[in-house]
Amino acid sequence: MILLKKILFFSCILPLALAQETFDAERPLIIEINEAQLDKWSAEDVELHCTSWRLAVEANNLSPWKTIAEECGDYVREYMREKGYRLDLQRVSNEAVLYARSVNLSGDGKFTWVFDIDETLLSNLPYYAQHGYGSEIFDSEKFDHWVEMGMAPAIKSSLKVYEEVIRLGFKVILLTGRSERHRSITVENLLQAGFRDWDMLILRSSGDHGKTATRFKSEKRRELVHEGYEILGNSGDQWSDLLGSSMSIRSFKLPNPMYYIP
Repeated sequence: MILLKKILFFSCILPLALAQETFDAERPLIIEINEAQLDKWSAEDVELHCTSWRLAVEANNLSPWKTIAEECGDYVREYMREKGYRLDLQRVSNEAVLYARSVNLSGDGKFTWVFDIDETLLSNLPYYAQHGYGSEIFDSEKFDHWVEMGMAPAIKSSLKVYEEVIRLGFKVILLTGRSERHRSITVENLLQAGFRDWDMLILRSSGDHGKTATRFKSEKRRELVHEGYEILGNSGDQWSDLLGSSMSIRSFKLPNPMYYIP
């Protein structure tokens, strides 16, 4: 019986729910779970399945995807609303602070820490709570309307990392996929949430639209390095915040099972 359950479980998690829109032919697809099989699962099986799905997301082993797996809607909602998400955020923050304190910043170098904004410094949970915690296809117009309200709260554990990095003497660069047209409201929101004293805020200009986040952020980091900045730390909720060229010495991936940005 135990062997049978293992076979059923592992046969069903390879790869998971088909995204609700078709990807380009060259890109790998997520295979849809057979609904007849899913109906036979116990609540424990579904939770194990969705925990495995979330691990695959956080490890960047499941990509590309456009919505969370349909059967994991309740799981993701509870994770984001309850202690699990907060504990995971706190663990990342603790490790980032330990690393920041271990770095020797002596000399006149431009020792830099790069931060993403959305789901890294500012939380968009109030928005995603109204849109299924990632179960809906992303709507850029609706999200832009949320951004323009300037109401995103601080992620408290990230604010503590930010303040410690500033105290230690790092130069802070904010590198976000938000559009340049949202500069004023982004600055206002950041200040209202408690973030201050950054050295530079980099947003997408008109020439950056259409680029993947990985390419855009790699190009901007490369420009920083050419200007003499030494990127020692980088915090982001997406792998595209952290990977590519001119990577930091240490990178810290914050949890986010709600959406994927290439």
